[in-house]
Amino acid sequence: MSEGLSIKRLVLRLLVLTVVMFAFGFALVPIYDVMCKAFGINGKTGGQYEGTQVSDPSRTVKVQFMSTNASDMVWDFYSSADQIDVNPGAVNQMIFIARNPTDKPMTAQAIPSITPAEAAAYFHKTECFCFSQQVLQPGERIEMPVRFIVDRDLPKDVKHLTLAYTLFDITARQPPVAHVASATAESAR
Repeated sequence: MSEGLSIKRLVLRLLVLTVVMFAFGFALVPIYDVMCKAFGINGKTGGQYEGTQVSDPSRTVKVQFMSTNASDMVWDFYSSADQIDVNPGAVNQMIFIARNPTDKPMTAQAIPSITPAEAAAYFHKTECFCFSQQVLQPGERIEMPVRFIVDRDLPKDVKHLTLAYTLFDITARQPPVAHVASATAESAR
């Protein structure tokens, strides 16, 4: 009798543990969002720009560009400038360069982040290499544009933004094919 009771307790404990693990899985995304907001990291950019594209020449915002590779990514990856000054409401562009120094085709995906997090909703990308995967052949180099607008409604106390990209090697997840991006490609010499 006691053996049957201990099996029932074990099954009940396992069921409770399963429910707790399932609930924790659902809670991870909101917890992650709260942590990012609290620490000002991993800001997601705003959606499509819906304001009028009239720049505010009386105001300047410094936009800094950072590029890093994930631990398993070997590409050369950098922006053509470290930072630019922009007027809110104006369309801007920055070119990022990537080169595959290996002897095999590789596929990459860039993940963006904006800081400070409270400014992310005011940063609108109209074109970005991060919207699609990048495939580079051995030794190939590509110039990848990002076009963006800093919203005129950006809070006045925000005078500096950082757009950071992390480049991930996703070759194992995708078979190598021709370029997916609309960026200009040229072979490295």
